[in-house]
Amino acid sequence: MLAVFVLAFQHAVAHGVQVADVVLSCSYIEEGGGMTGSHFIRSPATVVLKDLPMNSDFSPETITPYIPPVTPNPDDLIFETTTSSVEIPEAESLLHADCNEQEVICELSSYIPRGAKSDSVPAHFIASVQLEGGGVGFTLVLQAMSNEEAESKAASLMQSKLQLPLSQWGTLITDAVFVVFSRAPSIAVSIGQDIVLDCGYRQRDTPTELNLGLEWRWQYRGHGRTILDMKETAAGTHVKMDRNETSANSTLLVREGNASLTMENLKVSDEGTYICTITSEPFQTQQIVQLNIIQPPRVFFTENKITFPDESPKRLSCHCDRYYPLDVKVEWFSQLPSETENVSLTDESSLSSHRQNSDGTYSLSSFLIVHPSKHPIGTVFTCRVSHFGLKTPSDVNLTVLTPEPGQLASLVENYWVILLTLILSILFLYQASR
Repeated sequence: MLAVFVLAFQHAVAHGVQVADVVLSCSYIEEGGGMTGSHFIRSPATVVLKDLPMNSDFSPETITPYIPPVTPNPDDLIFETTTSSVEIPEAESLLHADCNEQEVICELSSYIPRGAKSDSVPAHFIASVQLEGGGVGFTLVLQAMSNEEAESKAASLMQSKLQLPLSQWGTLITDAVFVVFSRAPSIAVSIGQDIVLDCGYRQRDTPTELNLGLEWRWQYRGHGRTILDMKETAAGTHVKMDRNETSANSTLLVREGNASLTMENLKVSDEGTYICTITSEPFQTQQIVQLNIIQPPRVFFTENKITFPDESPKRLSCHCDRYYPLDVKVEWFSQLPSETENVSLTDESSLSSHRQNSDGTYSLSSFLIVHPSKHPIGTVFTCRVSHFGLKTPSDVNLTVLTPEPGQLASLVENYWVILLTLILSILFLYQASR
């Protein structure tokens, strides 16, 4: 599953358009057979995507030229693919993968178009290319040369594993005939927002009659269901939906290959893996879009202020309200009025259990016992919360204030009341004992 390198050779073509030959290190996957037939064999393979359009401001100095093998090897799996017949939007993000320290995952396998036999000619393959950490993801159907085409090009070398004719420099010549893609295969949004899950397709040959299918399926932790099922035929459009406030544009699907799914008023329960499957005869291919729900916590103290009118300790309560996903970190700090640095009090704090709210979010409370002997007037307490939904930790502060005169007067009054009560109790016990 690991793409070891991404290389490219860039050159100018007519009308000032720049293109690049992008080279991907892939894995060719085939069934391993055996007693159960359930394991797979992975063989190293290379895919050369020819003539991908690039932005005109792309610097040629940042790429490395691709050099075919000097001596063709029939054991090598090198797929040389012409991509001019189908558009792969934003494919140039593959060229930035090395600079951005992104991993490109590329997998290949044999593919049988709908209605075709397993030994049909020409042979087809399917390539899945995913760019981790952002960027386009796509699934590409490749069509190899037929024997007649190979004979016309004087191809005499055969690939040992696939038994298909190779070019004079040892590559398997293929043409991209169908692609399903997403320009945002992973996306994170907050609860209540509206979102468009991007998906589209391109096809080299237009089908003779309209018979187009689109399915969006949701999966999460072993559960799954079809969210939207759309079929476009000459008789009209047929749509089934299993989620309110969800839609796809049938007109854009037919005219522009736009299969995007619009979802409104997102909930925690919408999080999961969405599979966009497009059927356009004779091909059926899919692309995965990962939807993550991110809700940052609201952080606050129960107390509006803190004072120490006597020597009794106080409990501070810091609340993290309605966040998602579950993981959250709470830290406590104090800064004395005579100091410039914070002192960690996290080890002295305690946590409540997570509470799940009706909307699927979570809440948590953290508590800290503070003493007037350690924290004089002017001490600042900080509750710091870190969460995946926060770009930086969220701090809330509370400063020890001077007790108000009313608090001191009430304290003195209570002192004399307690003292008088104690004296009267002693006198009563003394009289009773005589």
